[in-house]
Amino acid sequence: MKKFLIGLTVLSLVVLLGGGLVLAQDKYIVASDIPWAPFEMVTADGEFFGFDLDAIRMIAIVAGFEVEIQNIGFDAIIQTVDTGKADLGVSGFTITAEREETIDFSAPYYLSNQAVVIRKDSGLNIITAMAGLGPKKAIGAQNGTTGFYYLEDNLQAAGIDIEAKGYEFYPTAILDLVNGRVDAVIQDEPASRASIAAYPDVLTIAGIINTYEYFGFLVADGDPEGLLPKISAAMAELGLEVVEGAGGAKDLVVTLGSPWDNLLSGYFGPTNDQIEAAWLASKDLLLVDKDVEAFAAKFAEEANK
Repeated sequence: MKKFLIGLTVLSLVVLLGGGLVLAQDKYIVASDIPWAPFEMVTADGEFFGFDLDAIRMIAIVAGFEVEIQNIGFDAIIQTVDTGKADLGVSGFTITAEREETIDFSAPYYLSNQAVVIRKDSGLNIITAMAGLGPKKAIGAQNGTTGFYYLEDNLQAAGIDIEAKGYEFYPTAILDLVNGRVDAVIQDEPASRASIAAYPDVLTIAGIINTYEYFGFLVADGDPEGLLPKISAAMAELGLEVVEGAGGAKDLVVTLGSPWDNLLSGYFGPTNDQIEAAWLASKDLLLVDKDVEAFAAKFAEEANK
């Protein structure tokens, strides 16, 4: 019986392909907070896409493993990964020393700053909004984000009389801004531009706060699955190189025409509707054919028509 069970176990690890035996790929659970355009998005039919999600899918293909994406609240992702209920956190996480006390980050894959979003008719600017001079004296941000921590650490800590209003999801914060329940929302610049694209007649960016935040994929402390070297090698193969600069700064160098370059081109610039249409037109190249170069090239072309 023991030999029989061992035989079943071995057979479960392999598949027949062209008369030969091929080891099945490892599969890892990815925790991501969806939606947060353009990094995490969802189609009308419930399919997950977005820059983060397609980036990790392309990385997985190049590195030789599979991923299963699960929708998890942002402020629960680190704990979910830390306790082993997910293997990767992929959701626009800024690399911070505080977070690195409990988890490990990959090399950075994106550089972002914070934007202050206001209503066009508010009469506010970045200075008056951040000084708490709006009628609600409240600024919104998603719980657990560096945007929310900025409100606490740089405004409230300085004695500015504002309410740091936390939300489970950024789209809810934006909706409250549209409806005049807060004076401003602070979130990463690319996501803020996507929010404005959804409400072009109502919202605008009052200004940018240069926080120089590097995004990274996160794993449990000690990288128990050995994913970080695979991710770094795959990012380099896809066209992203991280170069160490002076004073600990990092330059993210993207090879023109590479899959990474095309993914950036498709997700940053076009409207959300253009992005979704482009993804639907090219998704099979990624999800079925596993052809990262063909997918990224077609996606960029379709999105920028």
